[in-house]
Amino acid sequence: MRESQNIEYKESWRDEYLKWICGFANAQGGKIYIGIADNHEVVGVADAKRLMDDIPNKIVNMLGIVADVNLLEKEDKQYIEISVEPSAIPISLKGVYHYRSGSTKQVLNGASLHQFLMRKMGKTWDDVERIPYSEDLLDRGAIDYFLQKGIQADRIDASLLNEDTRSVLDSLELLSDNGSLKNAAILLFGKRPQRYFTGVLKYELY
Repeated sequence: MRESQNIEYKESWRDEYLKWICGFANAQGGKIYIGIADNHEVVGVADAKRLMDDIPNKIVNMLGIVADVNLLEKEDKQYIEISVEPSAIPISLKGVYHYRSGSTKQVLNGASLHQFLMRKMGKTWDDVERIPYSEDLLDRGAIDYFLQKGIQADRIDASLLNEDTRSVLDSLELLSDNGSLKNAAILLFGKRPQRYFTGVLKYELY
């Protein structure tokens, strides 16, 4: 098998390969073969017994996950298969988040790290809470316009037009569990969304 999204070959073990294991866990999972060259030739590993003890312990201690580590043999040469399952939670190595993309390992930071963490937590950008609720920050006219369009399309209950602003946003699921405004609420109905998001223009639709 060629190196791919889920396969990596290494001739010998180095502790830095914990980064690759971290990357597999944060992506779709995968397998690392120790003792196989890039040309798929089995070169074998020295001191396989020690590695079979060291590698699982280092994975648990450094990453907090359990991987299947198997000792295999071909043509009288022993090699090791490390099988990594995708993790439901973000995994870091010494505070750094690695991610397997194609046949490469990426370090996540900035916006890519933020999106990755939200995705792992089951959240999207518009679901993230931004600031505490305040009607002074909201454009009620924009809200009513949105409601009227939704009512005309038969997607929104007409009774919402008579509700107070907080109740409307709550019905539209634009408030977090603690009542804060989500990103989507500010972007859709904020008086000055550009204060909170770069590259945003405010358009008057009514």
